[in-house]
Amino acid sequence: MRAVVVTQPGGLDALQVTTVPMPERQPGWVRIKVKAFGVNESEVTTRKGESDPEVTYPRIPGIEGVGVVDQADEASRLHPGQQVATMMGGMGRSFDGSYAQYVTVPASQVIPFEIDLPWEVAGALPEMFQTAYGSLATGLGLQAGQTLLIRGGTSTVGLSAATIAKDLGATVLSTTRSPERVGELRAMGVDHPLVDSGTIADQVRELMPDGVDAVLELVGCSVLADTLRTVRRHGTVCFTGALDGQWTIPDFTPFMLPSGVRLTSYAGGATDLPAQVFQQHLQAIAAGRLKAPVAKVYDGLEQVRDAQADVEANTTPGKHVVLLDD
Repeated sequence: MRAVVVTQPGGLDALQVTTVPMPERQPGWVRIKVKAFGVNESEVTTRKGESDPEVTYPRIPGIEGVGVVDQADEASRLHPGQQVATMMGGMGRSFDGSYAQYVTVPASQVIPFEIDLPWEVAGALPEMFQTAYGSLATGLGLQAGQTLLIRGGTSTVGLSAATIAKDLGATVLSTTRSPERVGELRAMGVDHPLVDSGTIADQVRELMPDGVDAVLELVGCSVLADTLRTVRRHGTVCFTGALDGQWTIPDFTPFMLPSGVRLTSYAGGATDLPAQVFQQHLQAIAAGRLKAPVAKVYDGLEQVRDAQADVEANTTPGKHVVLLDD
């Protein structure tokens, strides 16, 4: 089969399209014929050699993908030709990932679905919807009628979280550092787009004097103290991402938390996105209730370099998706 292989870390030229043996399926695993996959910042990190020691080389990158089952154990209740998504769990890091015509993954991280949507739309969703849904459901327990602030709103997870929260019935505030991107947030259904200059607590309190019910923090620890000031008493902040690269707070003390405000985190996997929930999201997209934030679609493995270059440039909001031919 054909695949993109990183033999040793480097620049974009480290992404080599080559022919490799078809992956052998081990018991308890599923072999998937890949139809499309999203391109993520973590895969750029893998290509550069900046990942943790879990990543070894040579490696086929790709932490997510959609396609059809090629082989599976009978006990998995998956059958050849069935539409499936997969993500995370060491995929593209400790074992070969989705930048290939076929990938093998543990059955536990395979999500079946059935929908008549283009593969490039389905391919944009697994990782960002899993992270967004897990943050809202597990991290925040968001309910209809509540107010949600998304800090880091033009990220793929931020855009996904906005659509999911609006479909749930929440009022959504979301931030961007670029005034010209406010319209992009409105287009995703955000009720109150905010321009983030580094401090937003006063802006939020002007709109919600008592504070918001919940915050999805995607920017990082550099703004966390300010984010905590936006939340009402007994509200919750869920720390999911660090777009600023700062994952720790020097000299942290619990007394930096405002009285009665809860701080939690989310870092889950495929099992946090139940098949029925993913199916509901796909149906909502097909019906036009949710939007799939697709930035650009690339045709074939030969365009993976272009996709990673665009992800690094970060000039277009949404997911960059590679579509594979049959």
